[in-house]
Amino acid sequence: AIIKQLRRCGTNTVQICDSFPIDGYKKIKDALSWMAIVQVIHVRGPESIEEAMAIAPHVDGILLDSGNQSLAVKELGGTGRIHDWEISRAIREAVDVPVLLAGGLNADNVVEAIRLVRPFAVDLCNGVRTNGTLDEAKLASFFSRAAGV
Repeated sequence: AIIKQLRRCGTNTVQICDSFPIDGYKKIKDALSWMAIVQVIHVRGPESIEEAMAIAPHVDGILLDSGNQSLAVKELGGTGRIHDWEISRAIREAVDVPVLLAGGLNADNVVEAIRLVRPFAVDLCNGVRTNGTLDEAKLASFFSRAAGV
């Protein structure tokens, strides 16, 4: 079903937010050789390092986020919470694919996050919103600070 939808949409990158079977990555690559795959890892503890190391050889990038796939109603991102950036740094140092950092990033913490983790890129959502709407002042502040690192 994923491959069919990716073909229909004509995208060049897919972000997988939930757990995914290792052989699923190969199926996507076999069917769509140009497709970049970014797997989200929900950083919960040191076990996330092992999870990332097992997945990294099969994907083109890893996005580290705050969430919890084990809850009755899964949290797959957009929580507005940060996670342990020391673990994120350890993941970035342990894998050979680009690492993107997400999870509670805002203008007040993005500099520290980038300096500590050294991600390939950052992903943001709630940290630049007010009452659920994109806040241009928060967005400008975020990018101004992030660009200075």
